[in-house]
Parts: sequence; C-alpha cells; structure tokens
Amino acid sequence: MSDTGPNAGGPNNGSWQGDTWRSAGTPPRAHAFDPYAQPDLFRGVLMRRVVSFLIDLVVLSIPIILAVIFIAVFGVVTLGLGWALFWLISPATVIWPVVYYGMSLGGPHSATVGMRMMDLQMRTFSGTPGYFVLGAAHAVLFWASVSLLTPLVLVVGLLNGRRQLLHDLVLGTVVVNNSVVRTAYAQPPGRAY
Repeated sequence: MSDTGPNAGGPNNGSWQGDTWRSAGTPPRAHAFDPYAQPDLFRGVLMRRVVSFLIDLVVLSIPIILAVIFIAVFGVVTLGLGWALFWLISPATVIWPVVYYGMSLGGPHSATVGMRMMDLQMRTFSGTPGYFVLGAAHAVLFWASVSLLTPLVLVVGLLNGRRQLLHDLVLGTVVVNNSVVRTAYAQPPGRAY
C-alpha cells in the first residue's frame, strides 16, 4: 500500500493532509529566487563564478606553496630529516580546500574570498544562508563532478534559468548577485524602540 494519494492513511491519520505528504497540511516551500521574476539576480553569474574560482585557486594554493617552501628549508636545516614531512602535503591539499569552502560558504557572508570579490553569494533554494557541511559538500561534489564529467558539468549552467551547475542542483543551492540581494531584500528603515 502506498503512502501517497488522496486517501492514503485517511484524513485523521495525520500523515497526509491536502496535497502534501507528512507535512501537517503546510504547502511545500517555494523557491526564494525566481529567475523570471528577478532576472537581475542571475545576470552575469556564470562568468563571475569562473573568475571567483580562479581567485579561490590562488587563495588555496598560497598556503600549500608556503608549506612546501617551509618543509624544503626545514629539510636543509635538519640535514634532510625535515623532508620526511613532505608526506603531509598530499592530505593537506585535500583537507585545506574542504575546510576553506566549508568555513567561507558556511560563514556570515555565504561566499568565498573570490565570490566576495565578484559580489556573489551562495544561498539555498529557500533563501537561507549556507552552513559548514553544505559548503564542504559543495566543494567535494564540485571536484568530484568536474573530475568525472570534465567540463560537461559546466554546460548545465547554460541550460537553466538560475545558472546552477550540477552540484548546485544536487545540493539545492543557488549563486546570486549579492548587490541585487542586498537591495531587493533590504529592510526598510524603521524605528528602534
């Protein structure tokens, strides 16, 4: 027996009311960002994302390069013993980007350094800001999808109105112009009592 349908479980069961399943009669959430009602939110987002990605690559590579230089100098000073620390570089190149994206996309700006420079912001479909696990999953799914599907994953952004990439669709996130969000959702000035 299926739990879906107009008579599944009966009207007094509590698991079904209206046209929603197990929602106590509340309608499903609408998307906060409509590309047809608010096209300015998505204008130029794909190009800005490419530039912000390149900026973030520079930000991510600087600590790794500094660590390699430090270990090389430390190895010379310790007559070769310090070079044994080079094995830490491989795990660091995986852990550091996950932490970086998790902290920055889950932070108060909901954007990485490159995204802030390009005036972009990541939000969920419902309009809420990101959090650490979502930001970390965003990075992991991006790198996994790009490595498996090469640049074909980027074509998805050209085929939808919100300019979402494949990993955005899977995670339920959207990248929007931050300046438009600030002006569209700005609180009107009021009295502070």
